Amino acid sequence: MHEASITQPITSNALVRPPQSYGRRALKRFLKRRLAVIGLVFLVLMAAVVLLGPMLSHYAFDEQDFEIIGEPGAITGAHWLGTDELGRDALTRLMYGGRISLCVGLAGAVLSTIVGTLVGAASGFYRGWTDTILMRFTDVMMSIPTLPMILLLSGMFRPEPWLLVVIVGVLIWMGTARLVRSQFLSLREREFVEAARALGAGNLRLMFRHILPNAVGPITVAATLAVGSAIMLESALSFLGFGIQPPVPTWGNMLNSASSWITVAPWLAFPPGLCILVTVLSVNFLGDGLRDALEPRD
Repeated sequence: MHEASITQPITSNALVRPPQSYGRRALKRFLKRRLAVIGLVFLVLMAAVVLLGPMLSHYAFDEQDFEIIGEPGAITGAHWLGTDELGRDALTRLMYGGRISLCVGLAGAVLSTIVGTLVGAASGFYRGWTDTILMRFTDVMMSIPTLPMILLLSGMFRPEPWLLVVIVGVLIWMGTARLVRSQFLSLREREFVEAARALGAGNLRLMFRHILPNAVGPITVAATLAVGSAIMLESALSFLGFGIQPPVPTWGNMLNSASSWITVAPWLAFPPGLCILVTVLSVNFLGDGLRDALEPRD
C-alpha cells in the first residue's frame, strides 16, 4: 500500500517581504558608501567643535597676551596650537573662524539653491519665451568668471558676513537652475501632473505641490555640493584680503596671516588649511553619496 505524499502549498506571504519605503532603500544605499559616511561623521563633529568649542575655551578669539606679543608663540599646554604674532590663542580663533566659514558657506549654498530652484522651475514649467529668456540669462551668468566678479563686488562693498552670503549665493546658482529645469521638463508631462491639472490645480500648485517634491533628490545633491563651493569661495576671498576682515577670524584670513610666518611657525598655517581641505572633501564625498543614494543607476 503506497502512502500518498501530501505537499502543503507555500503561501506567498511566507516568501514575499513587504516592499521597503524609498527612504529606507536610499538610507541603505547611502550607508554602503564608506567615504560618504565618513564625510558626514566628520562634518557633524566639525559642526559640534566650532559651535561648542569657543564657549568651552578659556580665551576669547581677540584676547591678547601682551607678554608674548610680537611673534608667534610655540605650542604649549596652555595654547595647544600656539599663539599668533598678536598673542591670541590659535585654537580658539580656529574654532571661531570655522563657525564663520561654515555659516557663510552653508547660508550661501542655501541662497544659491533657492535662486536656482526658482529660476529652473519657472524655466522648465512655462517653457517658451520664459525658458528662452531665463536660460540665456543663466548662460550669461555662467560665462562670467566667478572669483574675479566676487573680488570686484567685495572690493566695492564692505565685506560683512551677510554681504558675502548674498554675493556668493547669487553667483553660484546656475548649475542648480539647469538641473531643476531638466527635472521640470521631464516631470511636467507625467500622468500625475496631468491628473492634477484636470482637477483644476493652478500653475503654482502644480509647480510647488506636485512637481517640486519629486525633484527634491537632485536638488538636495546640488545644494550639498554648493556648500563646498561656497566655503572655498569664502576662504579664497578672506585669504586674498577681500573677505571677512581681522580681528574677526575665518579660516581664510587666518591662513593669510600665517603665511608670513610659514618658515618660523608652520603650526599656525597647517590647521586652517587642513580644515578647509578636509571640510570641502567631506562635503563633496557626502554629495556623491547622496547622489548615488537618491538617484540609483541600477
